[in-house]
Amino acid sequence: MSMTAERRTALIAEHATGENDTGSPEVQVALITERINYLTEHLKIHAKDFHSRRGLLVLVGRRRSLLDYLKGKNHARYQALITRLSLRR
Repeated sequence: MSMTAERRTALIAEHATGENDTGSPEVQVALITERINYLTEHLKIHAKDFHSRRGLLVLVGRRRSLLDYLKGKNHARYQALITRLSLRR
């Protein structure tokens, strides 16, 4: 299992911009990053799992789209997010 309910709640609380915020780009990117990290570790063990590899590529594209959106809307929030999540761009 990739993410427990407690871990998901903790990520949402850590990256939320408001009290009941679950859909902001910061929260979505944090949740997707957690899933990407899990799948990356999974694929190190199961190198021939091509279905999971495709799912990983879909998630990376979705995260990139959200980050591009956030960068266009508010560059300061984008910089803060990639610093907090230790992303390369």
